[in-house]
Amino acid sequence: MNFWQNILSKLQDGQKVYVLTVIENFGSSPGRKGFKMLVAQDGFIYGSIGGGVMEFSLVEEAQQLILEETPPTFIKKQIHKGHVQDGSGMICSGEQTVAFHCLGGENIPLIKLITECIKNGKKGTLHLNPESFNFSTKVLTDQFHVQINSEEDWFYEEYIGYRETLYIVGGGHVGVAVAELFVKLGFYVIVFDNRKNLNTFEGNNFAHKKLVIDYREVGDYIKEGNESYVAIMTNKYTDDQLVLTKLIKNNYAFLGVLGSTAKLDIMWQVMLKDGFTKDELDRVYAPIGIPIKSETPEEIAVSIAAQVIQVKNLNRK
Repeated sequence: MNFWQNILSKLQDGQKVYVLTVIENFGSSPGRKGFKMLVAQDGFIYGSIGGGVMEFSLVEEAQQLILEETPPTFIKKQIHKGHVQDGSGMICSGEQTVAFHCLGGENIPLIKLITECIKNGKKGTLHLNPESFNFSTKVLTDQFHVQINSEEDWFYEEYIGYRETLYIVGGGHVGVAVAELFVKLGFYVIVFDNRKNLNTFEGNNFAHKKLVIDYREVGDYIKEGNESYVAIMTNKYTDDQLVLTKLIKNNYAFLGVLGSTAKLDIMWQVMLKDGFTKDELDRVYAPIGIPIKSETPEEIAVSIAAQVIQVKNLNRK
């Protein structure tokens, strides 16, 4: 989101901006598909296409080209193997291809459309080719769609928007820390609580959306599917159990419950007596998070994030 907002700010200031996008990569390339960097007319830069001497060189090139009356659109291959043709000056192995597009004032409506799409939790597709830098509300099934036939014949499409949503059930201190971290990790974050006027809930300025709900209806607010991740962390054992009973039979990429092993053992015994199966309970990540002896809300958030990222990346393979 900040990347596009920075572009918009520079364009509204009357500047031209080069957008550098990694459209393809192989091997151990430091720049991965989708990495982006902006180079503004006033020298401001934001983002990364892989770092190191390669990035420095390509930024310098963009800074020179942006001064031309009609800055060109082109792609540039970078091979990270020392002194070879198209060599990047790096020796980490692999290669990447970077697209250069210069944007001006005429692109302000387009960038506004992208920022509004992301801000509102909607989705779309970025379309790049030798002739254009565009955006549509078409939604890709994959993250990227790329074809490079030559320097003059290529296209790149990228899913734009939040692919994964984290639903946090419980607006306490841990919920605040989890929301802050997951927003930085690129998740759309929604927080629920059943208490009105809760200071930690009202003061959570990180979540994209916050709702006070009746936990008996929590299933109506959470979309099923492989893009939904659920972390249950209410302030009461009975509410944790209530929420879990409403969600456990649904299909999510991740469903976890915060709490001690002793508390969860008791909850499991009760739910088994109530007719839930061992297989259903075994699919729940509980206690949520990887075991790093976390104590503070921030440490707990890190442990949860590590576990969710592992599940997310394994699901994508």
